[in-house]
Amino acid sequence: MQLVVARIGRAHGIKGEVTVEVRTDEPELRLGPGAVLRTDPASAGPLTIETGRVHSGRLLLRFEGVRDRNAAEALRNILLIAEVDPTEMPEEEDEYYDHQLMDLDVVLADGTEIGRITEISHLPSQDLFIVERPDGTELMIPFVESIVTEIDLEEQRAVIDPPPGLIDDRAEIVSSRDEAGSDDAAGSDEETATGEETGTGEATA
Repeated sequence: MQLVVARIGRAHGIKGEVTVEVRTDEPELRLGPGAVLRTDPASAGPLTIETGRVHSGRLLLRFEGVRDRNAAEALRNILLIAEVDPTEMPEEEDEYYDHQLMDLDVVLADGTEIGRITEISHLPSQDLFIVERPDGTELMIPFVESIVTEIDLEEQRAVIDPPPGLIDDRAEIVSSRDEAGSDDAAGSDEETATGEETGTGEATA
């Protein structure tokens, strides 16, 4: 299985190094010296990583045969693709590769269907599930233990317990309940307000 693990950015210096936008939680495994990567577009590769180092918080790579700034700049925006065994699992418990999470059904604990995972967004602070709903709209679900309570790869589903407001119709359900409670207040024209107290995995490529 092929997975995008990085996108090449601008050239750095004059000796062929490039910055890369890392798209894997295991850069030391996927982007280490000696790694041979396919590319998109395919005509640019394959590329073999010669050296790698971190500079000012950014990963810098140099590829075999790329020796000057012009050659490095010609690689800008190319995607780097690694070949991954689809049965391979991350070493850490409760971690998953992106391809294992893609297309999982997202449901509530009671089985209510929310949508389907179409993308995993890796942010510096946390990972997000991009979920497509049946009506075509999208939701962003933080991949944290307090919200994503279960990943069941056999059943191909992710069970979530979202706080009020994370899912629009869930907030509407709470609002409807409040309104119903107000309407059912026997013999009273007074408005009442109720409140609910709410008590928050990791993806890798």
